[in-house]
Formats: sequence, structure tokens, C-alpha cells
Amino acid sequence: MADKKNNRRNNRNNDEDYNPKFRKMRKKVCPLCKDKNLVLDYKNPEQLKKFINDKGKILPRRATGACAKHQRDITLAIKRCRQIAMLPYSQE
Repeated sequence: MADKKNNRRNNRNNDEDYNPKFRKMRKKVCPLCKDKNLVLDYKNPEQLKKFINDKGKILPRRATGACAKHQRDITLAIKRCRQIAMLPYSQE
């Protein structure tokens, strides 16, 4: 009985270090790097709403999947959009 359990575990992955709790995470690809035609525009609040949460906070890189360069651009565009009152600073 215990021998069958070990065989089932070994068949999932041929690694000796296999642990189902620690799976390899898929690397997120930056949405702005992936689509070269996509231009970030601070005058387009619908486009920027993907990068803020329901409270109006800017989402971090680990949530958006953006690279460092584009995350800075996203932040700058959101702040400019807030300045001209197209995006709220916070939700109620």
C-alpha cells in the first residue's frame, strides 16, 4: 500500500526534490513590452484603470507584471491623470 503511494508521487515528477507546495511560478510578461503598439497615455483613464485597485491605489509591479521602466511610466501617467482630475485620488 505504501509502495503504491510512493510510486504515484514519483510518477508526477521525476525530480527527487519534488514538493507540490512549491510549484514554479510562470513569469509575468510586461503588458507594455509585449504589445509594442500599446502607448501609455495619461489622457486615457480607461487604459490606466487596469493599473489601479478599487481604492484608487497604484498596483505594484508584482501585481501588474510590468517591468521597472514601464512601472515608472504607469505611475507617472496615473499621477498626471489624477492632477487633471480624470482619475480620482481615492474612492469613497
